[in-house]
Amino acid sequence: MSKAFAFSIKRICFDENYHPAENTRITTNFANLARGDSRQQNLRNTLRMIDNRFNELANWDNPEGDRYSVELEIISVDVDIEGKGVPFPVIEILKTNIVDHKDNKRIDGIVGNNFSSYVRDYDFSVLLPAYNKDKREFSIPENFGDLHGKLFQCFLNSNVYKENFNKLPVICLSVACSKRYYRTENRHPVLGIEYRQNEYSPTDQYFEKMGMRVRYFMPENSVAPLAFYFCGDLLNDYTNLELIGTISTMEAFQKIYRPEIYNANSSAGKCYQPRLTNSDYSLTQIVYDREERSQLAIEQGRLTEEHFMKPYKTTLEQWAAGYAL
Repeated sequence: MSKAFAFSIKRICFDENYHPAENTRITTNFANLARGDSRQQNLRNTLRMIDNRFNELANWDNPEGDRYSVELEIISVDVDIEGKGVPFPVIEILKTNIVDHKDNKRIDGIVGNNFSSYVRDYDFSVLLPAYNKDKREFSIPENFGDLHGKLFQCFLNSNVYKENFNKLPVICLSVACSKRYYRTENRHPVLGIEYRQNEYSPTDQYFEKMGMRVRYFMPENSVAPLAFYFCGDLLNDYTNLELIGTISTMEAFQKIYRPEIYNANSSAGKCYQPRLTNSDYSLTQIVYDREERSQLAIEQGRLTEEHFMKPYKTTLEQWAAGYAL
């Protein structure tokens, strides 16, 4: 049955001329920036932030701080469940490419970075609230995220993925506001100071079912740790420039989307709990509607329920039951 699952990908450049495709998940962070009257200035400012941060971290043999720039591709993944030419969008991720202006060459970067998923919208915005309705204490179903995790791993094992990408993905997200993070003595030359926590968040558990572990690092001159989700060996499978590409890209996005945490005016200490209620932070010059994004996540979760989960319910359940991780 799994052979009938046909994955396909589309690539589109994320630059100052970017316009979201019609089937783009609108709650995707980069799509939200590219709408409205400020769209082009938003995009220019975001790309400038990424390039400046990259050159700050990649400062060796870079005396003017302008040796590198980062090019971004949006990778949209569709799956055709029954092989009948009826694809459904399941994943959107980012691919970084690094331009070395000194040596006049392009360097392959990491795929992953940002992560968007219609099925995740369904799980967190439709399934989970319904499961907890009228319950006194919040809880998570035992099989929560199983289908999504298997679909993601099926994509990583597909010929489509292997033909397009040389390394496994790294996804970089905000740390959870519900958890405390503790600084360790471990320091990586690029990723920075490692933080740890004693209990996984629901997001950490969700990504674990996707075959991804998590480590938390706060790069130099950052004010809060980032959560890095990966499949292999985060510290040894990727070059310094590859890691810097992910840090500079995702830190810029987080400063826009979570300024209370990532654009705070004070840095995380030995024991750190991120708070969106923090009032001591600075805003970027980029317009972003966070409230709209939350509302759209619910709408798109319901869309997934109607056009994916219900029509293919039996097929998906049978496939997931027989799919060995």
